Order: sequence, then structure tokens, then C-alpha cells
Amino acid sequence: MSWSIISADEVTPQPWRNGGGQTRELLAWPHSNDWALRISVADIAASGPFSKFEGVDRWFAVLQGEGVRLYEYELRVGDELLHFDGALAPDCELIGGMTRDFNLMHRRGRGVMKVQPAAHALLPEAGAARWVGLFSAQGGLLEHGARAMPLRPLSLAWCETPAAQSCVFSGEGAAWWMSWSEA
Repeated sequence: MSWSIISADEVTPQPWRNGGGQTRELLAWPHSNDWALRISVADIAASGPFSKFEGVDRWFAVLQGEGVRLYEYELRVGDELLHFDGALAPDCELIGGMTRDFNLMHRRGRGVMKVQPAAHALLPEAGAARWVGLFSAQGGLLEHGARAMPLRPLSLAWCETPAAQSCVFSGEGAAWWMSWSEA
């Protein structure tokens, strides 16, 4: 029931094969070579197609920069997460230069992923949520039961088999609760 915390500035960026950007993988869970969910922060430096991920649901948000165009959507800092099929590999057009972005990927058929803004408290269901996470763009304070944990900007905090106690986040900017269960 202990929490782990990692910030994007602690992770060495990995360049993309197409040269269009780089990714800082915050978590590939439960195993890096066979993940059910993967969370990263990416820097997009050039317009181009997203990588194709068959059988994967993706959530995407702009954290810094002017924004991007994906499909018919213009996404900017502060907009809601865009949820889409990772197999579609949409073209991404930068609106005004490089962006820094949040990416969540979940393999379909490997449990159930729920994502919601962290503006409201999260109460993990006893025995149901096997994994709970919080991503914060600007940092803040995560409280779970009687425990309080400060988060730096671009941080991910997560807990396996969390206690059924209220999780509360206090902070500015974009932040999302993520919970994964087996059914």
C-alpha cells in the first residue's frame, strides 16, 4: 500500500526513431516488457504521425506549448484529455512550435482503466482497484488517508492495492486520477 513517486525530470529522455521528439517513460506496469498500462511525458518537436499501437487505448493532453491538431481537434494546455484508439496513429500537427504532452496507454483486454480529473477526491473501492495513480502537470499535494505527499511538476504517484481511504489532490494545473482493476 506504499506510494511510489517519479518526476519527468528524473527520467532520461529517449529519442523517437523518426526524429520528431522524445519520450520520458514514467511507468510501464506491471512489467516494462509486458505492460498493461504505460504513462509518459513526451516532447513533440516536429509535426508527423503518432506511432501505431494495435489493441491500445490512449489518452493524450498538451501540458506546455501552443498546442497540436489531432484529427479534427485542436488541443491546448488546459483542455480535457483526448481518448482515442492507438491503432489509428493520427497525424499530429504542431500549432506553434514544440509541445510537452501527457500520454497514457492501456492495453485492451488487460483489465479496466478509468481516468478522471483530480479536481474531486478519489475513493479506491476495497478489493477492486489494484492500481491507482495520479499525474500532476504543475505539482501539488497528494493525501491518502493520513499520509501527505508533495509532488513536483510533471510527477506521477502510484500505489498498488491501495487502502479504501479517500485520495485528495491539492494543486494547480492539469491533474488526473487513474485507476486500474482486473475486471
